[in-house]
Amino acid sequence: MDNSRKMIIFAAVFIAAYLIPFEQPQIQRAIIESFHMLQEYAREHVLFCLIPAFFLAGAIANFVSQGAVIKYFGGGASKWVSYSIASVSGAVLAVCSCTILPLFAGIYHRGAGIGPATAFLYSGPAINVLAILLTAQVLGWQLGLARVIAAVVFALIIGLLMGTIFREEDRERTGEIEMSDGQEERRTPAQNLAYFGVMVLILIFATWKRPEGAGELWLAIFDMKWFIVIGLLVVLGFMLRSWFDRKELTSWMSSTWEFAELILPLLFAGVLVAGFLMGRPDADAGLIPAEWVGRLVGGNTLTANLVASIIGALMYFATLTEIPIMQGLLGLGMGDGPALALLLAGPALSLPNMLVIRGVLGTRKTVVFILLVVIMATTAGMIYGNLVA
Repeated sequence: MDNSRKMIIFAAVFIAAYLIPFEQPQIQRAIIESFHMLQEYAREHVLFCLIPAFFLAGAIANFVSQGAVIKYFGGGASKWVSYSIASVSGAVLAVCSCTILPLFAGIYHRGAGIGPATAFLYSGPAINVLAILLTAQVLGWQLGLARVIAAVVFALIIGLLMGTIFREEDRERTGEIEMSDGQEERRTPAQNLAYFGVMVLILIFATWKRPEGAGELWLAIFDMKWFIVIGLLVVLGFMLRSWFDRKELTSWMSSTWEFAELILPLLFAGVLVAGFLMGRPDADAGLIPAEWVGRLVGGNTLTANLVASIIGALMYFATLTEIPIMQGLLGLGMGDGPALALLLAGPALSLPNMLVIRGVLGTRKTVVFILLVVIMATTAGMIYGNLVA
């Protein structure tokens, strides 16, 4: 970090310490709430969500052939193939806006074009099959159907727009990566596929939350999840011992730590700020009361949809938690259009996730990505609200 950034951070901390009225009960509650949210985040998401994602991202950075990434996701890849795969990835990865970050960073650093990479970044948390089914079951089939259609379309359009806007910069970046690729493939394609398949399954089952309101089959599989995870870990251990040498494993651990070092401090800082401003979804102890949100997003006006999109973009939603939150907000008078807007912006973005995306893409690309998500969520909310009115 350069000296100018350090000075800005020091100045911001000093101004906050000097001006914030800590004696006010509301401020005190918000500060305590921010640490409650950080504790909840650490307990619920770091051990079983982020850590498997970091190991998977480190494996992508080390063991996925750059040639394969560039072939399917690089600038010269078939757009039909790359965007199709990236835009439906959420159907497989039932992860939140933070867990997707190491995976996004892994494929981006490995040579994926910014278009397919950001399509993957959006679709990972947005197109969650179980979340969409529960949305339809709890909030109505119209909202569930609108959510799945809009999420797939959004992933495609956002990726295509990001790829078009930053075409020249991305061509230089992927060209440099392609020229520097000298990786020698040690395992067969079938072994690589099995290895990554096991790691993806570990991530899916380890991050799976209890599907309240789901059918008996989902609940039966959920009750077996830890037995499945243990079995997959045993299989993974056999693969690591048989197919990898010590140097490769050391390199894998090093890459995993680099992703954790890049992402965790920003995530924790973002969680603290989000908790201070809005609190945990079920606590209503943040600086901004839930009643204000309910009043701001009533009806189907442009302002209501825009506010819902911005609130969704700033709040942190763990996987599936957006559904009971939406129930509460609809009970406070939230309109149908703003409800869809929040469902489209919320799972894919959060304040913690924005900070990490900036660390990977830079400020300009991150701002464009956020604006695209907010604008498209607002537009979809307006259209849906008018259709169901």
